[in-house]
Amino acid sequence: MRTRTLVTLVGAVAALSIPAAVPASAADTPVLTTGSAGGTAVAVGDVLTAPLAAGTHATLYSSSTGTSGVTCSSSTFTASVTDNPAAPGTATESVSGQSFDSSSCTSNVLGVTGVTSITVDNLPYTTTVASDGTLAVTPASGSTIQTTVKLKTLLGSITCVYQAASLAGTASNDDSSIAFTNQQFTKTSGSSLCFSSGYFTAKYAPVTDNGATVYVN
Repeated sequence: MRTRTLVTLVGAVAALSIPAAVPASAADTPVLTTGSAGGTAVAVGDVLTAPLAAGTHATLYSSSTGTSGVTCSSSTFTASVTDNPAAPGTATESVSGQSFDSSSCTSNVLGVTGVTSITVDNLPYTTTVASDGTLAVTPASGSTIQTTVKLKTLLGSITCVYQAASLAGTASNDDSSIAFTNQQFTKTSGSSLCFSSGYFTAKYAPVTDNGATVYVN
C-alpha cells in the first residue's frame, strides 16, 4: 500500500513539473500582420504604403481650432519595416517617402493664390507602432522633422519651412489606418504670409503590404 501511494505521488509531482505547451502560432504572433489581426506576419524589409483615407484631407492649419491654411486631398506615405517583434511589443519602420499632390492642394490664406508644392524633408524618419496603437515618428539623431511649403501669392512665390521635434499618432484596426491630429510645427523661415505655427492633421488608410491590409496586434 505504501509503495503504490509513493509511486502515485512521484507521478503526480512529475506531471506538475512539465510546463504546459503553448501553441506556437499564439506565442509568435508579431505586432504587424496582414489579412487579419493575428494573421500572416509582415516580414522585415516589406514596404508599407497608404493613401489618405477616402473622403478625407490632409491639412496644415495656422491654429489647432482654425480652418485657415493649406488643404490637400491626395497624399501617400511609404515605409519599410525594420523590426516586427512578437506581440505585445513595438514594431519599427523607416519612413522613406511622404508625398502631397500639389494639384489637389488649396490655400485660403489671405494673399495666397495657390500651392506650388509641399515637400517632406530630412527623410528617412523612424516610426514606431506599439500593440496598443500608439504611433510615434522621430527624425534621425541631430535632425528634425521638416516640411517645406511653396505658395503662390499676389507678390510672387514664397517658401515656408516648418519643423517639429516629433509626431504622435494612432493606428486602428477598424479601418487599418494611421491618424495624426493637430501635430504642431513651428515656422523656421519664410515671409510674413507664412503662418507662425502649422497644425498637421491627416488620416491614412488602408495601410497595405503589397496590397494586403495590415493590422496591429
